[in-house]
Amino acid sequence: MGLLSKKTAIVTGAGSGIGRSIAELYAANGASVIVTDIDEKGGQATVDAILKANGQAHFIKADSSKAGDNEKIVQEAVAKFGKVDIACNNAGIGGLAAPTGEYPIDAWDKVIAINLSGVFYGMRYQIPAMLLNKGGVIINMASILGQVGFAGSPAYVAAKHGVVGLTKTAAIEYSSKGIRVVAVGPGFIETPLLTDKLPEEKMKALATLHPIGRLGKPEEVAELVLWLSSEKASFVTGGYYAVDGAYLAP
Repeated sequence: MGLLSKKTAIVTGAGSGIGRSIAELYAANGASVIVTDIDEKGGQATVDAILKANGQAHFIKADSSKAGDNEKIVQEAVAKFGKVDIACNNAGIGGLAAPTGEYPIDAWDKVIAINLSGVFYGMRYQIPAMLLNKGGVIINMASILGQVGFAGSPAYVAAKHGVVGLTKTAAIEYSSKGIRVVAVGPGFIETPLLTDKLPEEKMKALATLHPIGRLGKPEEVAELVLWLSSEKASFVTGGYYAVDGAYLAP
């Protein structure tokens, strides 16, 4: 019996990187997983990997920055698997790098729409479904940059700080009703978000920011998310949990 046996879980942005690792680990621990991503090819690849490992999964193409798509995800999850027990609001983008006084307005709007509004939209529809089920767990993917600043990333930093605040507020509102809400703060992780965009020298420079001496791996984040999503974390709600190789320690 897995930690999430008989549970239904939603993972947004599960077509690659951290989201894919979370979806696969959820499934390996007994959950029926709704995989969502705007990338249909990547999302279906995640589902195929889960099915190949004898797990249960279903793909929904969705844009997390749209409220209607988040409503559709929850509706299809209930139609497919009968309920929603767990939601990991993971979808996000890095956005452009530019100083605050030069940051393009359209780039700001896009990052905020996906990284912050998308988390709110997800929760807006996940929470009512969980209340019908008399409980659930919501994991919101923040970042180490939900705690500190980072030059050239004003939109990303603002969004991730917002995710932490939103998480705390929802936990206060719904923990007494059986819904736990927590935020996870990964350091810089080896995912396509970085590897597809940054040269090797920049990747090495990012690694040096972590006292552990390397970047994190998606599976390491997924292990923390799994525990937080399980009954082993039954008294854990409202907090922010870093998985960051001591980035935030100095």
